[in-house]
Order: sequence, then C-alpha cells, then structure tokens
Amino acid sequence: MHTQRVILFLALVSVSSICLGQQQQDKKLSLDYMQQALDVIEATKALDVARDMMVTAADFDTTNIKANFEAGHMHLQTINKDLAVKYFLRIYHQDPNYRFDLEYWIANSYQYGLQFDNAIDYYTRYRNRLLAKPNYAGKDKIEMKEVDRRIQECNNGKEFVADPKPFAITNMGRDVNSEFEDYAPVLNADETQLVFTTRRRDGNTFENVADDNKPYEDIFISEKTGGSWKQAKNIGPTVNTKYFDSDLTLSPDGNLLFIYKDEGNGDIYVCAKMKDGSWGVPTPLPGIINSSYRESSASITADGKTLYFASERPGGYGGSDIYMCTKDSKGEWSRVKNLGGNINTDRDEDGPFIAFDAKTLYFSSDGRKGMGGFDVFKTTLLNSDKNEWSDPENMGYPINSPDDDIYFSSSKDGQRWYYASVRDDGMGYTDIYVITAIEDNKKEPAVAAKEPVKKEEPKKDSVATESAKIEPPKETPKKEEPKKVVQALKYVVTIVDATTNAPLDAKVRMQSLKEKGAVGAVSKGGGVTEFSIASTSPKEYKISVEKEGYIFQTIKVKIKGASTQPATVKKTIQMNRLAVGSVSILRNIYFDFEKATFRTESYGELNKLEMMMKQNQNLQVEISGHTDFIGSKIYNKKLSQRRADAVKSFLVSKGIDPRRVKAIGYGEEKPLASNDDEREGRAINRRVEFRVLGN
Repeated sequence: MHTQRVILFLALVSVSSICLGQQQQDKKLSLDYMQQALDVIEATKALDVARDMMVTAADFDTTNIKANFEAGHMHLQTINKDLAVKYFLRIYHQDPNYRFDLEYWIANSYQYGLQFDNAIDYYTRYRNRLLAKPNYAGKDKIEMKEVDRRIQECNNGKEFVADPKPFAITNMGRDVNSEFEDYAPVLNADETQLVFTTRRRDGNTFENVADDNKPYEDIFISEKTGGSWKQAKNIGPTVNTKYFDSDLTLSPDGNLLFIYKDEGNGDIYVCAKMKDGSWGVPTPLPGIINSSYRESSASITADGKTLYFASERPGGYGGSDIYMCTKDSKGEWSRVKNLGGNINTDRDEDGPFIAFDAKTLYFSSDGRKGMGGFDVFKTTLLNSDKNEWSDPENMGYPINSPDDDIYFSSSKDGQRWYYASVRDDGMGYTDIYVITAIEDNKKEPAVAAKEPVKKEEPKKDSVATESAKIEPPKETPKKEEPKKVVQALKYVVTIVDATTNAPLDAKVRMQSLKEKGAVGAVSKGGGVTEFSIASTSPKEYKISVEKEGYIFQTIKVKIKGASTQPATVKKTIQMNRLAVGSVSILRNIYFDFEKATFRTESYGELNKLEMMMKQNQNLQVEISGHTDFIGSKIYNKKLSQRRADAVKSFLVSKGIDPRRVKAIGYGEEKPLASNDDEREGRAINRRVEFRVLGN
C-alpha cells in the first residue's frame, strides 16, 4: 500500500474510532475495533495506532480473549510494557490454558514494571508447565534456558533496586527532546555540541512517514551557549537523506561524525565538518571495518587512532560482538581485533563508547548480569598489548532498567554521562538524559571517644639510695572501641484504600527532590514498600503512587538523615478512588512565567495524568486552571484558560479522546488560601486541578 494511502487510511480509522461517552461492555464494538486494529497491522507497521485500537476493543469486551492478548502483546512491543499485565491477567482468570506461554508473558510485563516478586511467581508457574510437558513443541513455547535467565534477571533487579547507585538522571529539556523518539546522544570534548538521532516531525528532511506511521530518522544537532542548550536543528541535507539516518559517534574535536546507513546490511560512514561549519558528504569506512554483515555502532579514541565498533560478522562469541580497529603508521585502518571473551558473550554486545582517557569503555550487553534487555556496563583496559580488560561492572539502577539501555556516552572529565531512556518524566518515547553523580555530604561515622592514657610519674622514695632504680608501673592497654557504622533509615510506606483501609498493591517510587536520586526499595507485599535512606543529611523526598482505578498521588516529605542508631519511620498513604466529584490538585505542573508552556519538570505529573486516563477508559475529567490575584481579572482568566487548554492539548496529543477532557480557566475566582501572603497563599492559589466528571 502506498504510504500516502496508508496515512489517509489511518486518519479515517482514527476518526471513526473515537470512543463516545462512557465505555460499557459491547461485544460487537469490540469486534469492530479489533478488526480495525488488525487491518492497520496488515497494511502498515503502525503498532502505536493499532495498539490503541486494540486496547479499546479489549475494554469494550473484557471477555474477548484475542483482543486482550493482542492489547497486551502490543504493549510489550512498544512502550508502557508494564501495562500489558492487565490484559494478560484478564485472559488468565478466564482461561489459563489459552496459550502455553501465557504465564511467561504475564511475568514479562511484571518484570518491566519492576514487580520482580510477581514476575518470578509467574515465570516459575510457566517453568513448572514446561517441566510437566517436556516434549511440547508448539510455536507458543518459550525455552527453559530463556525462562531461567528471566528469573535470574528478576533476582538481579531486586538486588539493584534495593541498592541504587548515587546517580541523578535529568531530562535535557524541550530544546533537545520531542514527543517522538530521541536517542543516541554524542558530544564533543567541551560539551558544546550535541548530536543525536530523532524521529520528530518538525524539521524532518522528508515530509512523508515510514511504514510505522512515524517520521523517518534524522540526525539533529544542538549547540550550547551561555550554559544552556539551544533549540535542536536538522544537521542538514548532505548528511540526512529522505529515509533512515542515524548518528553513531562524534570525534572529540567535533570535526568527524560517524553515522549508520543500511548499506551492506548496515555499515559505518564518516563525514567531516567543513570550514564554514557545514558537513561533508558521508563516505564508508574501509572494508576491514565494514563487512557484508551488520556494523551497528562505533566510538573513536581522542587521538583518532583506535575505533571500537559492534559487528555481527561470523567468528565472534555471539550475535553481535565488540571489536577494535587501529591505524597503522600510514594513518590507515589496518587491523581488526575482537575484544575477547571477557567483554563479549554468547548473546549480544553493542553500543561501545571509549572514554577520553582511552582506557574506560562503556558498552551494553544482554548476556551479562542485568535486569533485562540491554544493560550498560563499564570496563577498564588493563593491558593494551595483551587486550586485557577488567571484569565488566553493571552501572546499576536507576541507569539500567528491565528494558533496553544502550548508546551511553561520557563527558571528558568523566563526571557526566548521556543516554536515551523511556522514563516517567519523558516527553514522548525515548528522551535524552544527562546523568550526574550525587555528591552526598555525609558526615563521618561517629567514633567512640577514647580516654587519654595518663602516664604516672615515678614516686619519690625518701629512703632510696642513689643506686636504687625506680621502675614506672606497666600500663594496661585499653581496647579500642570499634567505629560506629551508619545505619540506613528504614522508611516504610503502606498504601491503603481511603474508604476501606484495605492494603493496595500500587506502584510506589521515591526519590530525593533536589538531587533526583532513586531511593532503594524492597517490596514487602500487602501494600508495603520499605525504602532505605542512606544519606546522613535531612532532605526532601518525593513519593509517587499510582494504582488503576485511583487518583495518583505525588507527595513531598522531609526525612531526617541516617545515623549510627537504627531507625524506622512508617507512613500510610490513602488512595482515593476515581469517584465522580473527586478533585485533585496537580501541584507538580509548572509553567513558564506568565505563559502556558510547560517547564521540563512538569512532564512527570503530566505523564501520570495521561496514564490514569489510559488505564481508566471511562474516565471523564475537568481540567481547571487557577491563579492568584496579581494582575487584572481578565488577564488572569485568560491565562488560567490557556494553561488548562495546554493540559488538555497534551492529553489529546497522547491519544486521549478530547470529549473526555473539559478545560476551564477560573482565574482568581476560587482561591484556596489568602492572597495576602506569597508562600502560604498566592503560591497555593496558582494551581491546576482535575475533577472527575464521570467514570
């Protein structure tokens, strides 16, 4: 089918697929939506469009087994993979034998949602099914080796999440990221140029879309001036074509850009920056590097003499291995060497990045101790002549997740790292983030005081002769008291239903507010999560709670630091159901001053609102904007309306039916506190709320 016809087809389907009013069970509509979704998949690869239709089909008839399985499976193939479990469990409760591998997919979705205990439970159920039918040979069979690996990944995940690394992961903002996929960030040595790949529509070289109904990949560049990144722009038609173009690495001086093209099953090209700042025509690297197999990523040392790259050529350890190639005395690429079994495994390694010291190598692997998919690892060159590398170290949580974490790069001083990830505060699909180490000003552990040993003066004996020797008494050595070790503060959060007080199995996350560092968490079951606070200084933390059928919450708490004395703090959070008339304040949505444009830090809250709307298909809300009394009433009314409209527009852009969202600006009409005081009054009155109109 011609691409333009596909676009028209999808547009017609989207218009005809809007859900009216409250969604009740309707078997015929369910079948209609399911068929539309299947038609989309047959005509295109537009999984996102088909997924939304299939979700509608599944919600119109929760007994439609096929629609629910496809809705779950399409989530696993796109984003929000943890939402798939809802649809798989509907099937499991009706017919646990619908598919031989159903329990595996339930477990898989739980794993993506960091619910590792539930995942292990269902992986084990599927494993027992395999043991009971060892000769089963159906297409819906997942091999035992893969199941055992998944169980190990979940155990690794529990370990990593309970003891997160001290990293802050910050979204690079709307001047870099878009609502589409943004990934593969690379920078020059002074971090003034950022090159990355994007599938955004604005500024794309080609106005048409690929067969998945998204724009083609293009390479964009952003410049940093005055300490901030400028709006990213297309790098230009010499580098970008009408179809897929993606970057791989940038030389430290910013003058050579290595890119990926689909030629020869996937080859590495390089282009040079011209004197006028434009980029030259990309040329392929020599055949010693490029082969008839796929070469997918590359990184070059600061001296330009060694190239690290990933290749699927035969003779390696697994599917994709990491290799190195060096230049000879003539400056030509001359020798390719596999990095060996201490780096490469029988599975895939990809995304190498050699740091500016030419010794530290970051890469991604799905064959080592990880949480699932690709995890980022770090290794150090010990002996270049013998090609010896240190044992790779997993970069840990929160950098790594159960999904693919890949294409990681470092700053020259090794204090910042860049990569792309799907996170709660993202603007669309994958966004580009900067990672910094959290420097916690920990106090030294208290040490037991030692009493000084007093030396006794020799006693004078009046009758002693000159030849008499007076020996001082022997000192008894005191045992040194051991240093007191700082004990992590246990912060135990229990989630309950506000009406029944029954425990709720909710998604609970906690991070430090200022540094944005993740807090170690262990699920205790029964709605209880135990967080471990290692910092010794008092800090503010943000706790976010989400549960289908309930109003999500984001609350701030101030917690004293850990000390040498063990301590436990308990907190109960009540969740309110999405009942008609319920109101919640979206306090974490921030706008630019006197504008209706979102600040970057708003997207975490906006994404939770979007998720709540998608999880509860019957939900209809009013979004209301409110101001303080500074400025005229007319101006405040218009500003509050624009801000309410902005929230609605965000939801609609994410596929929420506009008829489910009503936006009203109340201006200064409904204050919550006195406007006489800024902190206790006006700041509280400047807010966005949502009210449940129907569910």
